[in-house]
Amino acid sequence: MSQPHISLQTVNLHYASVAFKERSLKSLVARPFGKRNADEVKDVHALKNINLEITGGERVGLLGHNGAGKSTFLKTVAGLYPVSSGKVEVRGQVRSLFDLSLGFEPDATGRENILYRGLLLGLTPKFMREKQAEIVEFADLREFIDYPIKTYSAGMQVRLAFAISTAVGGDILLLDEVIGAGDANFMVKARLRIAQLIERAEILVLASHDFSALKSLCQRGVVFHRGEVVFDGAVDDAINEYKKINKIL
Repeated sequence: MSQPHISLQTVNLHYASVAFKERSLKSLVARPFGKRNADEVKDVHALKNINLEITGGERVGLLGHNGAGKSTFLKTVAGLYPVSSGKVEVRGQVRSLFDLSLGFEPDATGRENILYRGLLLGLTPKFMREKQAEIVEFADLREFIDYPIKTYSAGMQVRLAFAISTAVGGDILLLDEVIGAGDANFMVKARLRIAQLIERAEILVLASHDFSALKSLCQRGVVFHRGEVVFDGAVDDAINEYKKINKIL
């Protein structure tokens, strides 16, 4: 089996402006017929000529202000965003932890959503049924597992989504500061499980604003700025470059 590998060659990604336009019938009717909005939003060039290679054994931290391209890069590697040009090659089983609230059916029960979300992650119904008891116990939902998701609090949804998404590891682990809800006990369990996933993964790519976490987990740092990679090197040097760009003392 070949080593896990991530390769991006001259990758560009644009968001279509239609995703940002107001689409209500009321606004359309209110606008003078045939008149174009002078402030119309243009397509967003989210990733610009990205050339990056990440090989087995690497722990890579992504730095950049909000909107710099870190999350877009992760989602591109995960195969969620199609690129506008260039080439993306990913070898190995990818496990990603971001947008944990996505993929739930609000009218379905937690138990049913375990199956649905597992399918989205590329896992089989048989595997998800085998993991079901472990997932329910980790999420600490007890009888609520048979209630519709729409009755869950935000914290309950995050706990269930996290338990499902981390039920199995992968060769390539993509993290984007995912743990934002849950009580203290759950946070301890979540950090322990993430540490186990990181230890087993061949490649870690972590987007974070937490310099301490980046220094402790990563050896290499990549700095994004306005959709471009402006630095790629040792993580300490990457943090210094990020501070310089963003005028952080």
